[in-house]
Amino acid sequence: MARVLTPRAEDFPRWYQDLIAKAQLADNGPVRGTMVIRPAGYAIWEHMQADMDRRIKEAGVQNAYFPLFIPESYLRREANHVEGFSPELAVVTHAGGKELAEPLVVRPTSETVIGEFMAKWVDSYRDLPLLLNQWANVVRWELRPRTFLRTTEFLWQEGHTAHATEEDAREHAREIHKNVYEDFMVSMLAIPVVPGRKTKGERFAGATNTMTVEAMMGDMKALQMGTSHELGQNFAKAFDITYSSAAGKVEHAWTTSWGTSTRMMGGLIMVHGDDNGLRLPPRIAPIQAQVMVVKAGEGVLEAATKLTEELKAAGVRVKLDARADIPFGRRAVDAELQGIPVRIEVGPRDLGAGNAVVARRIDGTKTPVALAEVAATVTAALKADQQRMYDDALAFRETNTVDVKTLGDAIEAAQTGWARVPWSAVGTEGEAEANGKAVTVRCLFREDGSMPDSDDEPDLIAILARSY
Repeated sequence: MARVLTPRAEDFPRWYQDLIAKAQLADNGPVRGTMVIRPAGYAIWEHMQADMDRRIKEAGVQNAYFPLFIPESYLRREANHVEGFSPELAVVTHAGGKELAEPLVVRPTSETVIGEFMAKWVDSYRDLPLLLNQWANVVRWELRPRTFLRTTEFLWQEGHTAHATEEDAREHAREIHKNVYEDFMVSMLAIPVVPGRKTKGERFAGATNTMTVEAMMGDMKALQMGTSHELGQNFAKAFDITYSSAAGKVEHAWTTSWGTSTRMMGGLIMVHGDDNGLRLPPRIAPIQAQVMVVKAGEGVLEAATKLTEELKAAGVRVKLDARADIPFGRRAVDAELQGIPVRIEVGPRDLGAGNAVVARRIDGTKTPVALAEVAATVTAALKADQQRMYDDALAFRETNTVDVKTLGDAIEAAQTGWARVPWSAVGTEGEAEANGKAVTVRCLFREDGSMPDSDDEPDLIAILARSY
């Protein structure tokens, strides 16, 4: 295949941008840091969104929508929150040809505006838990934007919930973290993630606890793929979210928030992509199989159409490419770039032998298969390739993660991979030292991999890495 992308090993950032452009996933927007998501990219996002939305609703959460513009005064009610977001805020001071009486903030996240309405909607313990989610865009002014990873405007879902007890809030935040986020990354995106607790320095502004799922990219940097936050009673007190308990006492609610975004698209590209383009896990691929007419005539189109219908009947998301007027090689390159998991190539010579050629994107194999066996072969290949992509990504992460005992060794190891190190060897001062060398503590977890209840538990393990 002709080289169309900068090789990953030669220049990973350039490869990433090349892939996004050549696979027609996105383009730069007219305002610095914004992006236009093209149909091929948006189709992937729609499949992510659909599966994530299903999981969120299964957790008992309902979708709603809240305004894009938030009164600046709302953010100022929670001191840590406004301090954490101030450098990223976009503020509207004029509208309708006049200066506004109060500046409006373009939504960076919605804890404040949703908190305002939770206070209106919650009166009694019978109104709890209140479980809300919205799919929306948010704006955070980025100094160093990168498509999908850090853009001034991006798409996401943000969940916001209110509970009668701290225990119920904690249980819900953990349910979302594990059964929605972690399971989605593993089973749909084929991305192995490390779940853990963020340190106080990395915690969401205004939260009492932040849980994360961290993934290793193809250049060994870490990417935070999703977070779930316990907010304690901080926002409930700031917005007076109270309820009458069963005993008739007025209590403040306990709240959570949690979110994932189009950053997952960047992670998908950087974990699975190769020098030939994107590689999509079959479960998330908008087109799982593409039937391609190599050359028209001699019954080829009719055979290709029949195969397309058989694959569709077998539950495969399939597309027929009958554009025989476009050179086959060009079409094959485009399919590789866009990461279509399987191609079924039908030409006169193959058809004469009663075969089609099944080309698999993940392992690069091309195999003649009897026409009657194509549907079964493709469905088996899709299942096997989904698992192989996860296994390969996990093996890559483990190969590039080392166990060390000291902060110095962890910082050194983090220059070329991930370091697992006792948190007691790092601590708050060591974290600051690592940050000064562009290394961050990605998360903390127990020796058995489970989630800590606090940063102060003994024998916690930390992951140190460079990150996006």
